[in-house]
Amino acid sequence: QVQLVESGGGLVQAGGSLTLSCVASTSISSLNGMAWYRQPPGKQRELVAAMNKVGEISYADAVKGRFTVSRDSARNTLYLQMNSLKPEDTAVYYCNAGFMRIGVAWGQGTQVTVSS
Repeated sequence: QVQLVESGGGLVQAGGSLTLSCVASTSISSLNGMAWYRQPPGKQRELVAAMNKVGEISYADAVKGRFTVSRDSARNTLYLQMNSLKPEDTAVYYCNAGFMRIGVAWGQGTQVTVSS
């Protein structure tokens, strides 16, 4: 069993930046792939970005050019750097990852609120 613990959410003004962290309870050297999702108030969960096991990254059109996915294997941590934030980015953000021989895990979610 793998646990993902998220942090970094908060309140930010439009145009500002936040970095979300997702710390895994096991080495991310065994990571098959990962993704960030978000769920805006009153809406369905949507894919923000995804990274496959060879490091190829794709982004949703709504965040392309503003958000960046990265990872730090030494810290077993996944990141979502969010720049030029807009009110429509307001959502609960979730990290998701799949690990070899273990399975899929989800973070607990972290609230990002962007004020206009």
